[in-house]
Amino acid sequence: MGTNRILLVEDDADNQEMVCFLLERAGYNVITANNGREALAAIQQQQPPDLILLDLSLPDLDGWAVARQLKAAPESQHIPLVALTAHTLPGDRRKALSAGCDGYIAKPMKVATFVEDIRKYLRVALEDKT
Repeated sequence: MGTNRILLVEDDADNQEMVCFLLERAGYNVITANNGREALAAIQQQQPPDLILLDLSLPDLDGWAVARQLKAAPESQHIPLVALTAHTLPGDRRKALSAGCDGYIAKPMKVATFVEDIRKYLRVALEDKT
């Protein structure tokens, strides 16, 4: 099996740089989108990623709307979608899952366990395919 491709949808340059660094250092191929519209276009224009990390506070089209659209579209509904978000109030996890996210990682994320969390989501996705 080849290197897993991860689409990171994140508008904050510092967060994007840190997540890319951690994932690329762990051997993942990371594709980035700066907003919701770029994320939807990337799904249409490129080979589908193995996992999508989605910030929920995005300009132009928020992550909640992106999640609903990705899970409604046949070409992307099977891709694991993980909210990577600072929305950490009570109920935000449930709201993200209701919007279509398959998982939830709160920001600030725990750098020490972040890559292992991603591996778990990818393992679950692989198991679901078999």
